[in-house]
Amino acid sequence: MITFYPGPSKVYPQVADYASEAVREGIVSLNHRSAGFMEIVKETVRLLHEKLAIPANYHIALVSSATECWEIVAQSLTVQASLHPYSGAFGKKWAEYAYKIKPPIELNQADVLCLVQNETSNGTQVTMETLAQFRRDFSSNEGSALIAVDAVSSMAGIQFDWTLADVWFASVQKCFGLPAGLAVLVYSPAALKRAQEIGENDHYNSLLFIHENFAKFQTPYTPNGLGIYLLMRVLQQVSPIAEVDAVTKKRSAALYSFFEQEMNKSPFRLLIDNPAERSDTVIAVEGSEAAIKAVKQAAQQAGITLGNGYGDWKTTTFRIANFPAITDDEIETLKQFLLSFQQ
Repeated sequence: MITFYPGPSKVYPQVADYASEAVREGIVSLNHRSAGFMEIVKETVRLLHEKLAIPANYHIALVSSATECWEIVAQSLTVQASLHPYSGAFGKKWAEYAYKIKPPIELNQADVLCLVQNETSNGTQVTMETLAQFRRDFSSNEGSALIAVDAVSSMAGIQFDWTLADVWFASVQKCFGLPAGLAVLVYSPAALKRAQEIGENDHYNSLLFIHENFAKFQTPYTPNGLGIYLLMRVLQQVSPIAEVDAVTKKRSAALYSFFEQEMNKSPFRLLIDNPAERSDTVIAVEGSEAAIKAVKQAAQQAGITLGNGYGDWKTTTFRIANFPAITDDEIETLKQFLLSFQQ
């Protein structure tokens, strides 16, 4: 079965061997405060800096999920309120979750701007150019506002200008090509300074406590040790992000062109009309409920899993993941299936 589900999605085929290796060599049984495990964490952090071109002065931690990162931003980095402009279901969920933890009093006093870089629910994205504009325009009364970015569907798939935000985070079950159960949290010196000023240290996942532990290449709680090891091994094999970015964007451009030209007589059309707003890693395609249901069923019979629609678009779209673990041959198989379906 070829899966184009946009998360959890296809894992790199080498992951099976890496997992067996972890069991065979006793890595999954290491105490998380042992020297051996700390070396794995240290190497994973080093590789994240190297392969994703993360600035040396930005800090990295590994936590359980992107949802936990929502919590960390709300409880450890928000003074008055967070502001959440959004274009889809996951941005809305983040706002709702954050406001349960830190109810906003005056949104015009917001000191954290929370953005979803790649909205998985509808295949839209915030470009680096747009993010740069947010960086220029958004500031608190004190001029020290932070920007936090949910990059769940794009981190490790496209290249970021990390300096345009203070917090970036992503779960690994998408562009990292790994099983779910781990997230990468990247934060700037300004974010750490904000956490120190707030001084929130009441939770097991308070950012200050996390930072204190990762300074020693330890975790504040027993982590997903296998997940961290798999992340390290996959980072060892993948190309630098500049090369990955070029491939991702070339393939997304080809997919968008395919739907606009070769599929123009099919019952389907691209959900997002404006090319500047289209995601490079999640392509959303719309049609009637009947057509969407039929193509998903036919795809399953052909050994292909298409992503379901989500939220407001649940029954009228399907989604295609364009993640690095998916091969060019698999994308070509998908194209041939869709061409045969429209006939």
